[in-house]
Amino acid sequence: MSSEPSTLTGISSLFSFFKRAIKGEEQDYTEGSIRKSLFMLAIPMILEMVMESVFAVVDIFFVGKLGKEAVSTVGLTESVLAIVYSIGIGLSMGATAVVSRRIGEKSPEEAAKAGMQSVLISIFISIFISISGIYFSEDILLLMGASREVINVGLTYTRIVFGTNVVIILLFLINGIFRGAGDASIAMRSLWIANACNIILCPLLIYGSGPIPAFGLTGAALATSIGRGTGVIYQLFHLFSGKRIIKIRWSHVKPDLAIIKSILSISWTATFQFLIASASWIVLAKIVARFGSAAIAGYTVALRIIMFFILPAWGRAMPPPHW
Repeated sequence: MSSEPSTLTGISSLFSFFKRAIKGEEQDYTEGSIRKSLFMLAIPMILEMVMESVFAVVDIFFVGKLGKEAVSTVGLTESVLAIVYSIGIGLSMGATAVVSRRIGEKSPEEAAKAGMQSVLISIFISIFISISGIYFSEDILLLMGASREVINVGLTYTRIVFGTNVVIILLFLINGIFRGAGDASIAMRSLWIANACNIILCPLLIYGSGPIPAFGLTGAALATSIGRGTGVIYQLFHLFSGKRIIKIRWSHVKPDLAIIKSILSISWTATFQFLIASASWIVLAKIVARFGSAAIAGYTVALRIIMFFILPAWGRAMPPPHW
């Protein structure tokens, strides 16, 4: 009988920590219990990756009704786009490491400056990817083994996705900045907002409704880009609001080569690690494409379902801030 009150107290404390993690109360994670800090940081990260996995499933759910050529376009494009994800994840890990170190040193001003420098790096890289992706979209699909029917259906989709890759990179990167500052709840909420927009816009822009015309597969690209862009706007608002731990000012926009070099020196190894995995995905997608649109469509659906379960685990596996 004596153990029952202690069990209830433990459950109540756990629930209280969970609520605080979701709410995102500002606190110093460098003090107190390490187990508690890891729990408070892990919950938003896991939920953030749950939202990222929902993105993948929602897109393929609505696109699947457009036919195998549409699904094939998404699969082949996403296979190459994995390179963009690798860059975004790599930069976010570099930003997390540098920002968290400055926060641990009780230097939020330097942390904010490092965060802005990482944003500048990502914008520069994304411009290069956008220009290359838009110009070589047809070549990319051909290289991946797409049929002429797939290219006719999905070329515009591929161009939009590559042209708006900045929102993908920034979404990963700025979330890394917030995680480095111990503000993982903002990263989680930005994915919630992005997902909500995507879920609402996908059926509207793909199939049309009332005055909104049906854009088909192009609508899927627009919905995803607008959804992620809305999440990025939410992130930028909190970066520049001056109300969070990281308070970025316009004076931080000036490039600082020393900080940029430091971020890149950390990021390139993580980026290279994910690029190796991305290369295997690209090769596998190209092999499957030889069996036709139906095969690549099935491969794409299966992969999205698998990622729905893998991504939350990645959220738990993410390294904590380097305090």
